[in-house]
Formats: sequence, C-alpha cells, structure tokens
Amino acid sequence: MANQEHLALLNQGVAVWNQWRQKNLHIQPDLSEANLRDINLQGIDFHGVNLTAADLSLTQLMNANFSDANLISAQLINANLTSINLKGANLSNANLISAELRFANLMEADVVNSNLIGTDLQKANCRYANCSSTDLSRSNLAEADLIEANLSNANFSNANLYEAELIGAYCYKANLYKANLIGAHLSGVYLSHAFLKEANLYRADLRFANLKKVDFQQANLREAYLRGANLTKANLTRADLSSVYLRGSNLNKVNLTDAVIDNINLVNLDGANLQEATIRDGQINTD
Repeated sequence: MANQEHLALLNQGVAVWNQWRQKNLHIQPDLSEANLRDINLQGIDFHGVNLTAADLSLTQLMNANFSDANLISAQLINANLTSINLKGANLSNANLISAELRFANLMEADVVNSNLIGTDLQKANCRYANCSSTDLSRSNLAEADLIEANLSNANFSNANLYEAELIGAYCYKANLYKANLIGAHLSGVYLSHAFLKEANLYRADLRFANLKKVDFQQANLREAYLRGANLTKANLTRADLSSVYLRGSNLNKVNLTDAVIDNINLVNLDGANLQEATIRDGQINTD
C-alpha cells in the first residue's frame, strides 16, 4: 500500500513533489497501489519510485521521469507517456493498452509479459529493452529503436514497424503476422522460428539475419536485402521474392512452393523445394 505521507505530498502538486524529491534523494517514495487515475502529472519526477500495481490510466505523464521506477502490474491504459523517461524501469506485467509512448525512452526497461496492444511507440528508444512475451499487436512502432532488444515470443501481429531499428534484436518465436516492416533495419536479427506470414518486408534490410525455420508464407520480400542470411528450412510458400538480394545466403531445405522469384541470384539451394515456383528472369546460382 502507498505511503500516506508520500501521497499527501503528491496531492500538493508536481512542483511541490519535485522540489521535495530534489531535497530528499535518499528517500525511495512508495506509491504502490495508489489511485493516480486521470490526473495531470506532466513533468513529474518519479525516478526510482515504487508504483507497483498503481493505477495511472488516462494520466498525463508527458516529459515525466520514471527512470528505474517499479511499475510491475501497473495500469497505464490510455495514459499519455509522450517523451517519458522509462530507462531501466520495470514494467513487467504492466497494462499499457492504447498508451501514447511517442519519443519515449525505454532503454534497458523490463517489459516482460506487458500488454501494449494499440500503443504508439513511434520513434521511441527501446534499445536493449527486455520485451519478451510482450503483447504489441496493432502497436505503432514506426522508426522505433529496438536495437539488441529481447523480443522473444513477443506479439507484433498487425504492428507498424516501418523503418524500425531492430539491428541485432533477439526475436525468437516472435509473432509478426501481417506486420509492416517496410524499410526496417533487421541486420543480424535473430528471428529463428518466428511467424511472419503475410508480413510486409519491402526493402527491409535482413543481411546476416538468422531466419532459420521462419514462416514467411505470402510475405512481401520484394527488394529485401538478405545478403548472408540463414534461411535454412524457412517457409517461403507463395512469398514475393521479386528482386530480392540473396547473395551468400543459405537456402538449405527452404520451401519456395508457389513463390515469385524474379531477377534474383540464389545461392546454396541444397534440398530447396521449388515446386511450382514462378521464376522470371531469375539466375539460379549455387556457386
């Protein structure tokens, strides 16, 4: 339960609270289970604050500092978190449905098992964040920084990842069904066993990515860059591979049934299934 003295201080306003924090850096405020719903806390200093199971739904938190805060199981539904600092914060099991997280800093944050359905993370910094098993379906992550983030088992179905930075990210068994990955930067990404059926990867950069056993059924990979990628046993049934770059990639035992292969170089096709693949002006090269 929240410390009543700390709640009383907060009720005096953001300016009073922030001044008190600056003078009492040794105190870790306890606002666990507090009802902070639908109030204006713009610019609040909540760094290191215990907000376990607190209700911050509909709350205005623009430019607030939540670095290293404990937000386990917190409710942040429809909260405005624009430009918020959540660096190192613990958001595991938090509920952020439809929250506004544009330009937010989630670097090194723990978002395990959180619900971010419909959130707006455009241009957010999620570098090194732990988002394992997080539900990000239908979220807007356009131009978000997810470099080396842990996204294993995360749900990105129908999410917008347009030009997102996922370099070196760990996406084992991630669900990217119908995700928009146009122009996304995925070099060195680990997507083994991921589900990308009907995903749009037009002009995406997947060089040296681990795509072993990835399901790319009906995915759009037109003009994608897959130099040196490992596509062993990947399922590319009915995928569009027009003008895709595959120099040095490994397509061992890949399934290309009904795939569209137009004007590309294929390397290492050992055991590949090309049943009814549409090859137009393609150059099959196994050297």
